[in-house]
Amino acid sequence: MNKRILIIEDEPDIANILIYTFKGEGFEVRHTVSGEEGIKEFHQFNPNVVLLDLMLPGINGFDVCKELARYSAPVIMLTARNDIVDKILGLELGADDYITKPFNIRECVTRVNVALRRVEKINQIEVKKSNYIKVDNIDIYQEARKVFIQGEEVKLKPKELDLLFYLIDNRNIALTREQILDSVWGYDYFGDPRTVDVHIRRLRQKLGDSKVIETVFGTGYMLRIGNIWR
Repeated sequence: MNKRILIIEDEPDIANILIYTFKGEGFEVRHTVSGEEGIKEFHQFNPNVVLLDLMLPGINGFDVCKELARYSAPVIMLTARNDIVDKILGLELGADDYITKPFNIRECVTRVNVALRRVEKINQIEVKKSNYIKVDNIDIYQEARKVFIQGEEVKLKPKELDLLFYLIDNRNIALTREQILDSVWGYDYFGDPRTVDVHIRRLRQKLGDSKVIETVFGTGYMLRIGNIWR
């Protein structure tokens, strides 16, 4: 598993120690100094875990935590404030843990690794409960909404997953763009039907330019496969 950590911390001395330490622990590290930059970097970097300072310029750590809590990466808050009310508020907003400054760097590393192990166990349980489908070298867990290629998870957006599952359910059938739009985007979608082409292209790229999704000229697209394993 690739370990990616986003550090949102505006104190240079603390940030430098964290960056140096986690790089030494084998993490890919990104660092920002404000809440706005942190949220933007989160969506670009897709970290496995976030270290979030509470007292930030601009958007404060509580508001950042509330935004990031909508996603699966655990958030560990860092703060010099030892007020129990702040701790409770942070946890209620979605933080997974809370570390008070000054802290022991080894304790910080341990807490990050514990948070990652907890998420990994949850993911393993979800995968085991899922409907499993294998298409070529692609492993698909529909209930857990996860896709893997040779053991590495492929990060698909919700609409890309919906599109893939629809193609699987209608495999070996030539589908028009209108059929795909109505079924995946809904009958009330009034946007450009070429959005199907854009999503198909992205899906192919993320699946390693897999040949299973064919273009049917004059019609639309088809997921052409023989047997699938469930």
